[in-house]
Amino acid sequence: MIMETDNFQEREMKILLVDDHNLFAEGLRTLLSDFEPRPEITMCVSCEQALDTPDPETIDLILLDYYLAGISELTALKRLREKFINTQIAVVSAVDDPAVIRKIIDAGAAGFIPKTSTFAVLSAALKLVLSGGTYLPPQALDETGHALVPIPVARNEGLDCLSKRQREVLLQVVQGKPNKVIARSLDISEHTVKAHVSASFRLLGVRNRTEAVYAAAKLQREAMDKAAS
Repeated sequence: MIMETDNFQEREMKILLVDDHNLFAEGLRTLLSDFEPRPEITMCVSCEQALDTPDPETIDLILLDYYLAGISELTALKRLREKFINTQIAVVSAVDDPAVIRKIIDAGAAGFIPKTSTFAVLSAALKLVLSGGTYLPPQALDETGHALVPIPVARNEGLDCLSKRQREVLLQVVQGKPNKVIARSLDISEHTVKAHVSASFRLLGVRNRTEAVYAAAKLQREAMDKAAS
């Protein structure tokens, strides 16, 4: 794995599953329940119900359906991002438009998993996001929209060009955490966080968080493909 992440097998995760499609949600819960250690899963059928979750700081990961009854789509994502500031949010949806996926990442998601994925791909993607990694589908990574720039390190040394602290900061930036949360978790100042972020972006050849998410996803996919070969 290129990014340094917590190993999902070493601690119990608290997951909020927000999906009003009962059949898929139950299937996803069953799949997640097979992981070791078994994560603690809370089911919500709406964004409104999820927003009422007590102790939001204890939730490690939110798996969010993009289309919900009531508050939905980017509005739901942004509302959850505002409340669960310490939490990684990954969207799980049947959407396959790269432009929409980009908007989802722009709005604060740390990854996107298509509902149309095969069981094997879905399982691998969930394991990746549970470990703190970033998953984006091939159609998003192959898309060459205007917001992306070439990523030189993807052809050279990956994230090895970054210091340990820079990687720690970048991981949390990619997960959608604000600077003040990163500063508190790493016991450093916000000014230091900003300096690490600027240096990391410059070394990676990206200009903002969205491009960093795509860069991380590309690098992680390359590492997974290499490991599988």
